[in-house]
Amino acid sequence: MRWDNLGENPVNPSIPADLALFGADAVTTRTFDTPEFRGVTFHEVRARSILNRVPGASRMPFEWTVNPYRGCTHACVYCFARRSHAYLDLDTGLGFDSQIVVKVNAPELLARQLASARWQGAHIAMGTNVDCYQRAEGRYGLMPGILTALRDRANPFSILTKGTLILRDLELLTQAARVTEVGVSVSVGFTDRELWRTVEPGAPSPQSRLDTVRALVRNGIDCGVLMAPVVPFLSDRPEQLRATVRAVAEAGASSVTPLVLHLRPGAREWFAEWLGRHHPGLVRRYERMYADGAYAPTWYQRRITRQVHEYAAEFGIGPAGRGGTRRTVVPEEPDAAAAPEQLTFL
Repeated sequence: MRWDNLGENPVNPSIPADLALFGADAVTTRTFDTPEFRGVTFHEVRARSILNRVPGASRMPFEWTVNPYRGCTHACVYCFARRSHAYLDLDTGLGFDSQIVVKVNAPELLARQLASARWQGAHIAMGTNVDCYQRAEGRYGLMPGILTALRDRANPFSILTKGTLILRDLELLTQAARVTEVGVSVSVGFTDRELWRTVEPGAPSPQSRLDTVRALVRNGIDCGVLMAPVVPFLSDRPEQLRATVRAVAEAGASSVTPLVLHLRPGAREWFAEWLGRHHPGLVRRYERMYADGAYAPTWYQRRITRQVHEYAAEFGIGPAGRGGTRRTVVPEEPDAAAAPEQLTFL
């Protein structure tokens, strides 16, 4: 396993960007014989840096992220972060779902880095790579310490999650929102339970996520919904889009932002295998739709966005409706305007 290439940019720009986060002697591997973690291996590491600078060419509305985990038991077949497991010589398919890297010292490390004279209090986004409220968080409990560090420094932050476990930290979120800018978004791409069971097998159900939105809003935490992904030919019919937006509105979300499925290397191959197994009749259609790279054609993305915005207006919400979330977080991705990457779908 190639731990020494796990590098992130620390606060100090004079330290090389490829500095290893940790060495092999800092890794402890564990398994837990409980139903929720059966078949999952955890690699506990003591990180050297937890603040990650987003590349300058990125279109993301933030410069810094914190990712206490790598790999994710949500096991979403489309997850763009799968490729990051290859940097550790880990499998981007089942390995991504079952080999979870846990930065066990993340809270204390973040507190120390936020206290650095070099840190200028920039916005920090969480959940943009893998979910910080995945099942592992229930055992390791890293987020309370992370939120406490951010609250104590009044440092603005945002969270994107599919995890209902965020409700455990309601009080900390409320305290932080009194002193700084806090944005929370929950990812709900569709409400089809059968699609959820196969494409997001380890994630809470769409209804559970909408219940989480409802609970956050009821407790005074402004919450938007990232409607992601909209899956071509499986969740994109007008009646499906309308039903999802209606459910989002009924949950009390302040905004809804659609994002069409994109298939980058690592995720593309794993999704193709899933598609051939569950929906073989769609394989050729996907080959055509994603023939030019990781993204669906612009005309298709615009059509979906227009339809979702129309339904959002119908139900009284929108991309920035009712005041909107203070900051909507979206997954880290390359500039869509860049030259398309030619890939064979299968």
